Amino acid sequence: MSPPVPVDTPLGPAAVHADGPAAGARGTLVLGHGAGGGVASPDLLAVTASAAAAGWRVLRVEQPWRVAGGRIAPAPPRLDVAWTAVLDALRAGGALTGPLVLGGRSAGARVACRTATAQGARGVLALAFPLHPPGRPEKSRAGELAGAGVPLVVVQGATDAFGRPAEVTAALAGVPAATVSAVPGDHSLVKDPGAVAAAARRWLEDLLSS
Repeated sequence: MSPPVPVDTPLGPAAVHADGPAAGARGTLVLGHGAGGGVASPDLLAVTASAAAAGWRVLRVEQPWRVAGGRIAPAPPRLDVAWTAVLDALRAGGALTGPLVLGGRSAGARVACRTATAQGARGVLALAFPLHPPGRPEKSRAGELAGAGVPLVVVQGATDAFGRPAEVTAALAGVPAATVSAVPGDHSLVKDPGAVAAAARRWLEDLLSS
């Protein structure tokens, strides 16, 4: 595993952690982290290892607020600004080879959904999508999922208080090329990271063959 590479953004330096083949990759998977943690969460690490082993170049993006040691994520529009700046820099440097898949966990999944179309992504891999705040189903973020505009999978914990798999499935009713994969555990997805990685890898394989 190589050391992270700093990338300048309008909100300060981000950091990109790269895994998988640097040349001849089957595609590039760019992953963002959640609002309460960084790029070393168990689900992100498991997905990274599995996808890299399958020949994907995996780039985990550490947002500027985390690089700076912050504990509270900024508002969604600012997350999008930094994320977009990182992707633009990676593209300019030739680091986004092959089909591009955007993804991440929780807040990172929301960012991926909001930016997928503009970035020309082939698909979105959403881990633990926070469909609504716990106990507040009326505060739905279903529009972000439905608006991704590209093939989408949501890997969701069976007991996720931010939206159980059945809720996410209902939110995606009628959205083409959108699927939900239920795995054991809650919003943290720490109960069975292997199941998370397996679901992600199956979907990536299906995406390439479609």
